[in-house]
Amino acid sequence: MAVFDCVLLVSIAFLALARSVHGGVSFASLPRSLVVTVAMNEQGRFLNSVESGKDRLLINWSVNSSVPAPTNFKNIKLKLCYAPPSQQNRGWRKSTDDLKKDKTCQFDIATQSYAGAAGNSTEWLISKDTPGALYFVRAYAINSTGSQVAYGQSTNAAKTENIFTVIPITGRPKSLYIATACFSLFSVGSLAIFFTIERKLAAAKKGK
Repeated sequence: MAVFDCVLLVSIAFLALARSVHGGVSFASLPRSLVVTVAMNEQGRFLNSVESGKDRLLINWSVNSSVPAPTNFKNIKLKLCYAPPSQQNRGWRKSTDDLKKDKTCQFDIATQSYAGAAGNSTEWLISKDTPGALYFVRAYAINSTGSQVAYGQSTNAAKTENIFTVIPITGRPKSLYIATACFSLFSVGSLAIFFTIERKLAAAKKGK
């Protein structure tokens, strides 16, 4: 019996260790200690839509004045995150409580050293390869071991406020659009002429 109890305890300890090694930080366990704001132009205004490869995000973060001064912050990591409407039916963007498995925030904006509760700011040019979708910005406070210990985001808890659309760059020059339009018009015109000739030939055959 003693041997069985010993084996059971060892097994439980092993499972707990494996879970701690392979599992990530629980998002639900993180306090919302950071305040994050986003603007899209020099006047500090929030815009509902921006273009990838062209527009910039102006991001400010600070420690929430209502929480105790943190002592375990080393870095602040800023990330661009998918909003719920752009996650629906897309498993590759799914939100998961385990931050090692979470796919909400896939785009790194910046990592800044934590220098005090007053926070910092950064300006980020939206990369050209950013998919067209609805987004918000989230900040994670990172401790000395590289783990998330707090967060903040530019939207509310339900992620329904202050979300913005990124319009993807197509990479196509205007001349290509013009050529495509001309080709389309030429194709339609050619088909119309072809059908007209066919009808005349058919009518001529019937007349004979």
